[in-house]
Amino acid sequence: MVDITHKINTLRSATAQAIVKLSKAETVEALQKNTVPKGNVFEMAKTAGLFAVKNTHTSIPDCHPLPIEYTAVDYKIEGLSVFIEITVKTVYKTGVEVEAMHGASIIALTMYDMLKPIDKEIEISTVKLLHKKGGKSSFKDQNPARLSAHIIVCSDSISEGKKEDRAGKAIIEKLQQHDVQIQGYEIIPDDLETIRSKAFELSDTVNLLIYTGGTGLSMRDVTPEALEPILERRIPGVEEAIRKYGQDRMPYAMLSRSVAGTLGNCLVLALPGSTNGAKESMDAVFPHLLHVFKILRGAQHNAND
Repeated sequence: MVDITHKINTLRSATAQAIVKLSKAETVEALQKNTVPKGNVFEMAKTAGLFAVKNTHTSIPDCHPLPIEYTAVDYKIEGLSVFIEITVKTVYKTGVEVEAMHGASIIALTMYDMLKPIDKEIEISTVKLLHKKGGKSSFKDQNPARLSAHIIVCSDSISEGKKEDRAGKAIIEKLQQHDVQIQGYEIIPDDLETIRSKAFELSDTVNLLIYTGGTGLSMRDVTPEALEPILERRIPGVEEAIRKYGQDRMPYAMLSRSVAGTLGNCLVLALPGSTNGAKESMDAVFPHLLHVFKILRGAQHNAND
């Protein structure tokens, strides 16, 4: 089963379709008048479909158990064809397209089973996904143009060559996955004035300035103190998202003082210095965070953003 522990919950939806082809008009009439010997076909098939959606993970090995928060089934008869359409929604880490197609398939199969005594030539035709929303593909265009980033590692021990940087490199890897150009990477000591001067120096030349390290509570952790006074607009929601994501995985994440805000048109982030802390912080807000650059460039929010 695929590891989805690094993903965040989003509203996911999927709509699937199946087609049941009847062989005679008498079957259509029996469906419409609810005179099929085995009972109400539409209601029985719908019930079977609801159970199928909820239990997809017990039939399809790589599907995760997940909360199903909405399911709707619609029928439409055209000629001798019954079109089944099912929509499934959840707020979770993975999509529901297989659940929707599984539900459509079981609805079609239930209709076949109930109608076969009066129609021996029934066929189950196309089962397909009509559309889905809310997963990775829904946010793939959040990077409005090729953005540039500069990564700064704040650490006395790494700058002195006593330790190797892994957090900064993890951040770079994540940015490259989202087509962000790495314009610079450097390691500096935990020095308030140096951290602050780098922000002023680089905010006019890159879109994204990310610090890693110095966000804890030791006496040398001064990255927030260096950046908070100079940021023009803080973005509390980003800071909350980072801490919430981390807290779900490691209780000590509540002690991190991650910072997010803008300096001119540059987005400035201060993330934890541990490798896992940096990775998890990036997973918490990317690629969704890149939408901020559309807003900074004058785009308006809309219902689909």
